[in-house]
Amino acid sequence: MTYHPKSDFIAVMIERGFLADCTDYQGLDEASLKGGLPGYIGFDATAKSLHVGSLIQIMMLRWLQKTGGKPITLMGGGTTKVGDPSFRADERPLLIPAQIDDNIAGIKKVFSAYLDYGDGPTDALMINNAEWLDGLNYLDFLRDIGKHFSVNRMLAFESVKSRLDREQSLSFLEFNYMILQAYDFLELNRRYGCVLQMGGSDQWGNIVNGIDLTRRVLDNQIFGLTSPLLTTSDGKKMGKSADGAVWLNPDMRSPYEFWQFWRNTTDADVGRFLKLYTEMPVDECDRLGALAGSEINEAKVILANEITGLLHGADAATTAEATAREVFEKGGVGDDLPTLGLTRDELGDGLSIVQAIVRAGLAKSGKDAKRLISENGARIDDQPLSDAGLMLDAAALSSPIKLSAGKKRHALIVLKG
Repeated sequence: MTYHPKSDFIAVMIERGFLADCTDYQGLDEASLKGGLPGYIGFDATAKSLHVGSLIQIMMLRWLQKTGGKPITLMGGGTTKVGDPSFRADERPLLIPAQIDDNIAGIKKVFSAYLDYGDGPTDALMINNAEWLDGLNYLDFLRDIGKHFSVNRMLAFESVKSRLDREQSLSFLEFNYMILQAYDFLELNRRYGCVLQMGGSDQWGNIVNGIDLTRRVLDNQIFGLTSPLLTTSDGKKMGKSADGAVWLNPDMRSPYEFWQFWRNTTDADVGRFLKLYTEMPVDECDRLGALAGSEINEAKVILANEITGLLHGADAATTAEATAREVFEKGGVGDDLPTLGLTRDELGDGLSIVQAIVRAGLAKSGKDAKRLISENGARIDDQPLSDAGLMLDAAALSSPIKLSAGKKRHALIVLKG
């Protein structure tokens, strides 16, 4: 990237590693200099929480606001009814409106930790695209909007082409998604003066469609900016861990588990993740990322504290670190560990250790739990667990039991009442 930006926003995007591509570097840079630049990212409501894979987009909106822009979080109340086919091997399951509304309510909780909402020139806006999509008249939409789209061009977009090349079905419903997303940009420009759409690099085709449509219909200049599709240094997709998605809502992934995810970052990713997911100075991110040996572990603690502090607050980060140090350094149980509480009725005559491991979230299935035990990866109260037939009864649970999967994942089982 040889472009030398004038605006703080573009400088941050380049310096911290957020920028994959832009439709017009100079034009967007000059527009950013004027202040109050409205820019949006869309979030479809396919679950009750976003996960770590969306955090790079959330941080882009946060930096837009911190550098004088106006972030718009667009909730996909309308587009979620269709489903984004971009780079997917199959069709998304369709959700009913009540599920979508429930998911949006859950997702909204995260944004207030990162953005300031209000009526000021740089205050964030939260908008639902159902505002204009739910009331569309199909024939009017085809006549006024559909005429601007070339099917030949849409088929050439990589997100669609990759699906067709694998001879996987692409429904007409999904094919319409890119038209609806383009229409979102048009309506946000018309209603709210939005001039920038951001997203992952898999959204490039959809973003370009929206820019082209807005130019044709309104003759307005707008911009697109994409971030890299992030994978860890060992090739894994961001947002996933050994025990499933790393959700951002605390009721779906505890602050301790969230902290632990970042503490387990691969050495090679520390510097890059500090730049993307924290607000620490770039020079300090580079210094910490270059550490080796035991020192890199302290850099990982800083990474985990900074990211957890942004999402859940400084107190949650401090508590998570204290719990981790107690568990790993002192062999304690840690008050903040994920806990499975069982009543005496639930326990009945006893609970198998295999089911205990599954219910505590340390394995996805009984088969996984048995494999964990057979491969000497399971521990009970810090002692090797080798008996897959072990039963836990009320006597065994007279005090909390600590279960471990490997060296870094732990949970407590306690008897309630």
